Amino acid sequence: MNTTAEKYLVGVYDDEDEVLHAVSEVKENGVKIEEVFTPFPIHGLDKALGHPRTRIPIAAFLFGLTGLTCAQFLINYTMVFDWPIIIGGKDFFSLPDWIPISFEGTVLFTAFGMVFTFLASNSLWPGKEPKTFDLRSTDDKFIMAVNMANNKKSEAEIEAILKASGAIEVNVKQF
Repeated sequence: MNTTAEKYLVGVYDDEDEVLHAVSEVKENGVKIEEVFTPFPIHGLDKALGHPRTRIPIAAFLFGLTGLTCAQFLINYTMVFDWPIIIGGKDFFSLPDWIPISFEGTVLFTAFGMVFTFLASNSLWPGKEPKTFDLRSTDDKFIMAVNMANNKKSEAEIEAILKASGAIEVNVKQF
């Protein structure tokens, strides 16, 4: 059991434009925002929060390259060294015939690699309890979570800042 509970102030917003502008207002007042949860993507929110550009495409490229390399190695080993069979009078090393299998290996490794990368980067492993700040974030509300441990301002000051930025309610949540 976790003895050191993290304390969060959770601001609930009604509108996507309000929460987007609230992020700027709250950050201008010196409050560090942990995360904003929305029922659908909001264009520009990641930039407003200061998130860096994702490196997911680099991971996808590396998984694909690994799949291509493994497929080429497997085909080369089986068709050239382990069990060379002349098929239709073609050479043992017939690269154009290997393209479909190489493509499928690339796609397979990329797909599985990206699934595992997504699960690991979002801490979604089996038995992990999710941090649910407010269930309404999956329906129609926009949730701004502020970790009290990362901020020097008092709880009352941050609550006032959140309400001034347009929050319809502010709750305290501990995990």
